[in-house]
Amino acid sequence: MFIVNSYFLAVVLCFVTMLCWGSWGNTQKLAAKSWRYELFYWDYVIGMVIFSLILAFTLGSFGSEGRSFIQDVSQVSLVSVGWVLLGAVVFNISNILLSASISIAGLSVAFPLGVGLALVMGVLNNLIFHPNANTNVAVLLLGVALVVAAIICNGVASGKVSTEVRDAKQNRKGIILALLAGIIMSFFSALVYNGVDLDNFAAPKAGMMTPYTAMVVFALGVFLSNFIINTIVMKKPFVGGPVTYSEYFKGNCKTHLVGMLGGSIWCLGTALNYISAGKAGASVSYALGQGAPLIAAIWGVFIWKEFKGAKKGVNGLLASMFVLFIAGLALIIISGN
Repeated sequence: MFIVNSYFLAVVLCFVTMLCWGSWGNTQKLAAKSWRYELFYWDYVIGMVIFSLILAFTLGSFGSEGRSFIQDVSQVSLVSVGWVLLGAVVFNISNILLSASISIAGLSVAFPLGVGLALVMGVLNNLIFHPNANTNVAVLLLGVALVVAAIICNGVASGKVSTEVRDAKQNRKGIILALLAGIIMSFFSALVYNGVDLDNFAAPKAGMMTPYTAMVVFALGVFLSNFIINTIVMKKPFVGGPVTYSEYFKGNCKTHLVGMLGGSIWCLGTALNYISAGKAGASVSYALGQGAPLIAAIWGVFIWKEFKGAKKGVNGLLASMFVLFIAGLALIIISGN
């Protein structure tokens, strides 16, 4: 099993997590040209399950350190499984809300608001439930405060977007959905870590999971809960008319693959975040990974042109957001070293 043995490597992998978590939304943007996000989300979840299994039978099984995936699954306790599945359900609810927000308000608004809020609250949750003695809490919280300031800049900037570019009522709905997504999402990692032995990945306690097993159980939990959660959203969508499963099966291969790619990208980022948590600590690894709004904002601003036609002063707010995010992430890195 591949295990991270240095803080530097843990930070590098957390940055990969940030890239993955901040970039998967592009696949939804691509699919949205001909595909409702409720249908995209099924492909996204399927991609997550497939990629989690690939990781489990490769990085999670090769090498001489730790338990292989099959060995770990055979000894895991129902209590650990229950914690990870609960985290999966919580995440799934929040991520569907985030996907809805992306479809309504855009990538550069939904991510900084939703995931940024999840970063702040999630760090606090992990500090409380999974503290790490090596973490400088004061520096970590200062870094988080800068991220909060960046989120405020983004919120003000989104309010200045021309109503000719984006319907004001729909934009407000997108912002509300992003905030709800962020609040709910902040709890999922702390729940998952209850089933993982963060102190010793090489020889986890009996009944506890390795990060690779947790990723598979988590992905399956998202997939199974999707039959309830996403079915409800398909029948009662946040925007537009209801969609049916028959429409899903009418999608072409390319459209399905784009959604699966999105799920695979997210799964890779999450697995690396779990792997890094043992060395960097739950709160630091989570905070760095949730720097994803910075990446999403870059995509939204420079590639998708989501702020085109915005009122005067938006460029300054966006520049301030980027600077504050970068400074906040730098402090988060220092806090765990």
